[in-house]
Amino acid sequence: MRLPEEPEIPPTINVTSLIDVTFSILAFFLFSTLFLTKNLGLPVNLPKAQTATPQPKLRYTVTVNAKGDIFLNQVATPLTDLAVQINRQRGAQEAVVLLQVDQEAKHGRAIAVLDRLRQIEGVRPALAVQAE
Repeated sequence: MRLPEEPEIPPTINVTSLIDVTFSILAFFLFSTLFLTKNLGLPVNLPKAQTATPQPKLRYTVTVNAKGDIFLNQVATPLTDLAVQINRQRGAQEAVVLLQVDQEAKHGRAIAVLDRLRQIEGVRPALAVQAE
């Protein structure tokens, strides 16, 4: 007695689960890298500038909020102690200090902070703006 021959089914690879796993891993890495960024400043509304360029290797961030309060790396610091605090933290190394000033802050307060930063030897102040 002869049995009927079964038709040969071509071998296939089911990639649906492979695509699901790949997208899950991709989503994990996307979300985890969002938390790896380091922002030392406080959230302020920065003014816009067409000539804005990113500053490499920022070490310190001085923030002036809309009320005129001054923060060094998110720690409230009076203007009179700003130079002492920066010099204590940086030692003898040269440093770039990013100055973030809220656009609602008084102009005189921002200039006073910038003037104090320029008086510190070995410190290069940089102004933070948003690129248009």
